[in-house]
Amino acid sequence: MNLRGERQADFAYQAVYRYMINLINEVSLDMPVKLPSLRQLATRLNVSISTIQYAYSLLEKEGRVYSVAKSGYFAWPVAANPLMAAGADLLERLYAAARRPGMVVLSGDEPALLGALDGALLMLERQLVRRHPRQLQPWSQPCGVWELRAALAARYTSSPTRCWQADDVYIGADLRGVLEILIDVLGLKGAAVLVESPCDWLILRLLQAAGVRVIELPWQVDGRLDLARLEHLLRHEPVHLVLLSSVVGMPSGNVMLNYERLRVAQLLEEYGCWLLENDTFGELGFAQNHTALRNQVNPERLIVFSSFEKVLGPEAPFGYVLSRHLSSELQRQFLLRSFRLSSIRQRAIAHLYQSGRLDQHLQTLRQRLREQADAMSQRLDQRLTGRVTYRMPLAGASFWLHASAPVDMRQVFQRLLAQQVVIAPGELFSLSGLHHQQLRLSHAFNGHPNLDAALDALALALLQAQSA
Repeated sequence: MNLRGERQADFAYQAVYRYMINLINEVSLDMPVKLPSLRQLATRLNVSISTIQYAYSLLEKEGRVYSVAKSGYFAWPVAANPLMAAGADLLERLYAAARRPGMVVLSGDEPALLGALDGALLMLERQLVRRHPRQLQPWSQPCGVWELRAALAARYTSSPTRCWQADDVYIGADLRGVLEILIDVLGLKGAAVLVESPCDWLILRLLQAAGVRVIELPWQVDGRLDLARLEHLLRHEPVHLVLLSSVVGMPSGNVMLNYERLRVAQLLEEYGCWLLENDTFGELGFAQNHTALRNQVNPERLIVFSSFEKVLGPEAPFGYVLSRHLSSELQRQFLLRSFRLSSIRQRAIAHLYQSGRLDQHLQTLRQRLREQADAMSQRLDQRLTGRVTYRMPLAGASFWLHASAPVDMRQVFQRLLAQQVVIAPGELFSLSGLHHQQLRLSHAFNGHPNLDAALDALALALLQAQSA
């Protein structure tokens, strides 16, 4: 089957999407089914791997497939048991439930649901295809097209001493692929990495799968970073790499104060530690007056990673990393991975940066996120008073809730599944058993008809699951 000729009617990923829909409809109705890999489908359909990635991203957002690190993509059959076995992996159960039709999914943190730039990207792609008909896929750029790398370098430059060049930027198919490369290049297997907690489960699972010794530094209840604990760990543990958020720690929604950022920078310098900065939500703070941590630390011991998806939506799944060092090894690993990324899509994203369209989009998106957070706060106060406590989020599309009374959060999760509601228990954001009394709750909804009923069900489930 050759899909290249179908570009005249639509983009290739749309044809791949339709092909995958038919494939998924043929799978067993009794158990999850592993789907072909990106490379297998690219070979079978004679399209690029990035085209397959776009199609899978759309299917994942629609709840038709889910991904498992190191394993690939799976289809959840509609007829499968939505509750699953209570002893199964909690994250797999969450993935399975969130991707079933009819579920009220309160577990995510997808800001772009309130405003993606899919239409703008597709329009720019059409313009670029007409302008560069012979340069659609220059595969000689394994680290990303120069235009996008230069745009990112310019955006992250803040001073003559804290500047980046296009050659310092590396772009991969998605955030997972970029993080896997970083883990390999940095030689983290068996090493101790200090990670803020709570931390995104994708990061935690990748570190765990790579044999990294993860040391968690919990944010305090008052939203402050435990600087004394940080210094203790750096002094007594063989930590060479610290992973912290650039501006807002998610899902906790905490922001470091100026003196905290300065103290963190001093400690990293004193103990010779590198900072691996997570900038995934760096552009999504409701207020724009926060200084990124990278602007305080030694730039010679700094690596930054992020992705476009949280800001632009599923049509821009690429992940990226900025590093002044390790250039030869990073280039080698990106070349070996053979990310066949759409140059047209990358150029379209670069145009959004260069034209100022991205900044306009971010201004609107931040406003909508703030409004949604205020509306959800009112709902929480009306329907969960006495059941949860929380701090107002400062970024993203979710709340980090604390149960007011001790509860079995897994029981809460299971009870809600029976009522077609999905939450994200806090234990998913830790590898060492933290956050059992917390949960992440999305607020990125546009007039969802079942939201109030879902919150009432959550309040009842919390009451019923209180520990004796």
